Amino acid sequence: MTTNFVPSQPLSFSSEMRVVITAHELLQRYQAGERDFSEVQLIGADLSNQVLTGISLRRAGLDRVDLSGTNLSNANLREASLIDAHLSRAVLTQANLISANLTRANLAGADLCETGLRSTNLTQANLSQARLCETVLNEANLESATLWDADLRGASLYRCRLMQADLTGATLDQANLTGALLNKAKLCKAKLLEVQLNGAKLENADFSHADLTRARLNSCNLFQTRLSQANLRSANLSWSSLRCADLSGATLYRTKLSWANLTDATLTDAVLISTDLNHTNFRNATLTGAILPDDFPPADPV
Repeated sequence: MTTNFVPSQPLSFSSEMRVVITAHELLQRYQAGERDFSEVQLIGADLSNQVLTGISLRRAGLDRVDLSGTNLSNANLREASLIDAHLSRAVLTQANLISANLTRANLAGADLCETGLRSTNLTQANLSQARLCETVLNEANLESATLWDADLRGASLYRCRLMQADLTGATLDQANLTGALLNKAKLCKAKLLEVQLNGAKLENADFSHADLTRARLNSCNLFQTRLSQANLRSANLSWSSLRCADLSGATLYRTKLSWANLTDATLTDAVLISTDLNHTNFRNATLTGAILPDDFPPADPV
């Protein structure tokens, strides 16, 4: 019998089921050795610059709570509501935030290395200069989030939603973004060495001046994507659609473009030395000033 895959969804939890406590009461009980504060209601409280390592706030109501500078490493915040919460400079290493709601939360400068953020809602969240090394963000929603200069080295973002997210200057070396949605995302000057982007949707994204050395971009949709001055040395773009893409001044040395579609693309001043152009489609492409391989044009275009 064939069963259809149904993606996991955050469980709904009524605030009426939570026990209301004050920040003072929580701190007193924590200092007395208590760690389980699951399903409490604590909205708009000040818990900044505290040490709350190992605390359980699963399904807790923490909207607008100030946790800036607080140490929450190894905390359990699964399915917690942290809408508009203040978590700048907070330490959340190895914390559990699976399916939590962090809409519009401020996580600027926070440490989220090795944190579990699968299926978490981070819509419009501020993650500028946050540390997310080896963090699990599979199927998380980061639509319109700000990640300026964020460190996402080795992070897992499988099927992550990053539409219109701003990752200017971010580091994503060896990150896994297979099947991710990055339409209209900004990745200007981002570092993406050996990043996995196979099957990703990148329409109208901005990768200008980005470093995509040895990146895997097989079967990607790069329609109208900006890759001007980008470094795509030894990257793999086989079977990808680059229709109307801007590759002016891009470095495509030893890049794989086998069966790629570059119809109406702009490659002005691009460098294509030793590029694999097996069955590459250059129909109506602009190649003014481009440095082309000796065997150009490719045989049998698509």
